[in-house]
Amino acid sequence: MFASAMRCAASKPKPKMKPIELKTPPEQTQTITRVIFDIVKDHGPLTIAQTWDHVKDVGLKNLTSKRHMKIILRWMRERQKLRQICNHVGPNKQFLYTTWFTNPNNQPSKPRTNWPRP
Repeated sequence: MFASAMRCAASKPKPKMKPIELKTPPEQTQTITRVIFDIVKDHGPLTIAQTWDHVKDVGLKNLTSKRHMKIILRWMRERQKLRQICNHVGPNKQFLYTTWFTNPNNQPSKPRTNWPRP
């Protein structure tokens, strides 16, 4: 117990992450963010995979990859255009992106199961 407390106290704090600077032109950034915001607003709280599926259906050519979309989502979260909520069911966590105006009680959830607790 004492040794774990000493290890925790001796460790360095996690460094602050610097803000994201997007390399795309402002016109493309505005188009991408508007499409992603509309998708999240229309289809409710979404995971990254669900958002990527909707973006592929729209056919946004300025978005090059799923990694690029994740960077844009993080940038939008920093600018408080989107927020990230955690849907914690049992031992599983699911992170969902939603707009600031969505009520978190309306989020889709998995059916609850009674997991044996150790």
